[in-house]
Amino acid sequence: MRQCVMRGYVPPDPETSVSMERFAVVYVPRRSRKRFSIGCVEVMASEDIAKSSSDEANHRYPAKVIGPSKSSEGQYLYYLVEWLA
Repeated sequence: MRQCVMRGYVPPDPETSVSMERFAVVYVPRRSRKRFSIGCVEVMASEDIAKSSSDEANHRYPAKVIGPSKSSEGQYLYYLVEWLA
């Protein structure tokens, strides 16, 4: 797995697959955010499926994310690696 240097996130545990890079469709009003509540992320099986499931008119964008990770506030979050489109 690729190493990411990102501020404010808990790095994935290399011995488990709980928090790892995944392809997803993320619901956000604007693509300026870097972390997302678990309820805004729909994990997809592949990059192609994420891209074909996106719907920009309804603020659903394809992305590669890391997660889920538990924040210090007790919420589960995904962190943006990159937008796919």
